[in-house]
Amino acid sequence: MVPTPVTGNAPRPGIPTPQTSVAEVSEPNDVNTASPQEAARQIAAAEIPAAPHAMMHAATLAPNPFGSTSIVAMAPLRGSLESLIRQNEKTNADNLERIQDDADLNARIANGQLVRVPESGGLTVNGNLPEDRRYCRPWTAKFLADLSNAHQAQFHNALEVSSAVRTVEYQKRLMRTNGNAAPAEGDVASPHLTGATIDIAKKGLTRSELYWMRNRLDALQNEGKIDVEEEFRQACFHITVYKSYIGAGPAHKPAPHTVTPPDDDQATPADSADDAAHPAV
Repeated sequence: MVPTPVTGNAPRPGIPTPQTSVAEVSEPNDVNTASPQEAARQIAAAEIPAAPHAMMHAATLAPNPFGSTSIVAMAPLRGSLESLIRQNEKTNADNLERIQDDADLNARIANGQLVRVPESGGLTVNGNLPEDRRYCRPWTAKFLADLSNAHQAQFHNALEVSSAVRTVEYQKRLMRTNGNAAPAEGDVASPHLTGATIDIAKKGLTRSELYWMRNRLDALQNEGKIDVEEEFRQACFHITVYKSYIGAGPAHKPAPHTVTPPDDDQATPADSADDAAHPAV
């Protein structure tokens, strides 16, 4: 939740007021050229009140959500109508507008409201995704960097982003060709339209990797940092990341006992049974 600004001080350039979202503040000379981590840090710094130093100190010392290497058997993270409504409510609370068309998208890229998906040795982007769709919000990019770095350290291979930012214009076209696609408007609109949401492909992940992903994503979801649901026809983790992710992680970790299923298993029986059970977002 965005802290209430301290009253009585004149507005400072680049710092949001109660009428201005941090996500909408344009800093073309700094944010657009910064790394995802630096862009996210700038947003976090702008949202921390000047007075409570204890709060700043606590944010700095927040536990690392990806510090544990344990793997616990876990069922798929199922989506629901309630989850989709919550994603829209929380992105609205973060003052994120839906991106209307290519002109709107390009403007937000130019002024730094959207940053490039942080490709690396641990994170790739599906080759079919157009260049101007490989963008997301700075805090989403920070989450992707954290997740992919931890995953690569444990499994020595890369995750793949299969979808990122979309426009209302594109989503309406998608609805005409994919009856499973989420609406482009309303209370259950696709959260991809805000730029805060990404999909990570499940194809090629071993059972151990699926459990590892579920453990960490579920912990972050329980702390209100993200919302996640597994899609099955497109075989991906659909993840909406909230501004509160920056500088904070879950206060607890997955259960301490560890299981190590055979690495050559590509999916659990539950995964296969659910492949056509849930809609795309």
